[in-house]
Formats: sequence, structure tokens, C-alpha cells
Amino acid sequence: MKIIICGSISAATEIVRVQTELVQAGHEVEIPEGVKHRALRRLEGSIEEKAEVKIQHDLIRGYYEKMKDYEVVLIVNPDLKGIAGYIGGNTLIEMAFAHVLHKRLYCLHPLPEMPYASELVAMQPIILNGKLEAIA
Repeated sequence: MKIIICGSISAATEIVRVQTELVQAGHEVEIPEGVKHRALRRLEGSIEEKAEVKIQHDLIRGYYEKMKDYEVVLIVNPDLKGIAGYIGGNTLIEMAFAHVLHKRLYCLHPLPEMPYASELVAMQPIILNGKLEAIA
């Protein structure tokens, strides 16, 4: 199965772990450019600096284009920033892309309690509760 992973760059270690497990299970897996290339991981700095990296590398549009070629979108949403199942702004956008493209949408962990929780629920992701083998 062709699976594209979305998630916060802050969760890079978890994303790579999930990718490894899925590849070992025989899946083709894509991960975010910022996880693949350390040079794109500007976790510190101003909003403008972070935005400039996304603009320079056309990261938002680029991942949307890649997503079109995958059957499944998997959101890796571990506990981050003191929030269980954290889903940040960029990942919310990617979930919306998956929804609009009618992709099978999964979240590795339950959805977080965040101001945009109703939008997350409305996209009807399948919650895996950490069980990658439940991807169908």
C-alpha cells in the first residue's frame, strides 16, 4: 500500500520510527521533506524565518502534489507541547488536503483537544490507537 505520513517536524523521531515499521511490513511510505532533510528543520527562529523555509522550498504545495499519488494519509500525532495527540497548523492543512482528495485518512493516536477539534472530527479520520497493523 502507498502511505504518505504527515505530522509535526517536532515529531521527526516518531515519524521515522513509523516509516520504518510500515516499510518493514511491505508498504511504500513517503515522509515530510523536513524530516528527510535536517536543513529544512528550522524549529527555532521567528515566524518569518520558518515561513521563508516553507516558501523557498514550496513545502505546503509540494506535499499536496505528492499526496495525490498515495492511497492512505497517516497522521503521526504523538504527545507534543503538552498536548495529547498534538496536531499543529501545518498538519491540519494536510488533513484537509487528504479530506478534499478523498484519501483514506488515519490518525495514529486519538484526536487532541484543540480550538479546531470540530474540524478534525469532521474530517472523520480513523483512529488507530497506536496500532499500525489496523491500516487497511
